[in-house]
Amino acid sequence: MSKRETYTLMILLMVLSLILNRPTKVKTIVVEKPASACLEDVSRQSDWQSAPYELGMALSGGGVKALCHVGVLKAFDEQGRKPDILAGVSAGAVVAALYADGYSPDSIVDLFEQYGFLDILSLDWPKGGLLSMNGFKHLLDTLLTAKQFEDLAIPIKVVATDFDKGQSVVFDKGPLVDALVASCSVPILFSPYVIDGVNYVDGGLLQNLPAFALRSDCQTLIGVSTGPMKNGPYDVTIPTIALRSYSFIFRHNATYAKELCDIVIEPTGISRYSGSDIHAYRTIFNLGYSEAVTVLKTSKK
Repeated sequence: MSKRETYTLMILLMVLSLILNRPTKVKTIVVEKPASACLEDVSRQSDWQSAPYELGMALSGGGVKALCHVGVLKAFDEQGRKPDILAGVSAGAVVAALYADGYSPDSIVDLFEQYGFLDILSLDWPKGGLLSMNGFKHLLDTLLTAKQFEDLAIPIKVVATDFDKGQSVVFDKGPLVDALVASCSVPILFSPYVIDGVNYVDGGLLQNLPAFALRSDCQTLIGVSTGPMKNGPYDVTIPTIALRSYSFIFRHNATYAKELCDIVIEPTGISRYSGSDIHAYRTIFNLGYSEAVTVLKTSKK
């Protein structure tokens, strides 16, 4: 094993230790918003009929599998049931931002086809991660008309992880792209993203399905999860072990979040794909669309 691989493995083990040994009580900070809520406080409430938004949708992280969310949004659009508010983590936050900025679901799929994410990433060793997000940030700056959360046509909340304090943070005001990049910064792969002197990393480390960020705001909350990880044989290499370990973490911490939702959309077929299956984006989109169509037909809500 090379020195670089050894360092990478050591960092991964430290990250996993931090996550797996964190306190069970997760504190949530809403950035630039006075009110804050702990998850257990949210779960104690049972009646949401007086919530300000009728329909909310929480979109999980999942890399390329976030195209599942786009398919769900298209199905809801076709039925005239646009969500009134969205929350997202990592790639799910990017989808939420594009949709809230006015992109149609079909145009979001076209963006995934047009821009190869490997083409906008560059090596960044040893500045806290293997890859730089500068190209990704520039792309978001280019694509998004809205520069502030307040400029979006639909309100959204973006969840990231405060890596300094080990707690989830909800961004819903101020610079939009900074919050998105912070939410997408997977540790080791990318350097932590600094906002106001605080290091932020992928929101999925603690809350991969951000239902908690919307539960008290919505009369009906739909969680869209990219679901179980890809099963079957896998290579025993450092990158594969790292990504598979993250998948275990993301899947586990989404369990409680699903209980907060009125409806959970999680296509069973999506387990055949990983978050890096860039050539399956159209198939993943169709899985989300088909599952949402079925849910809309069978749900009394």
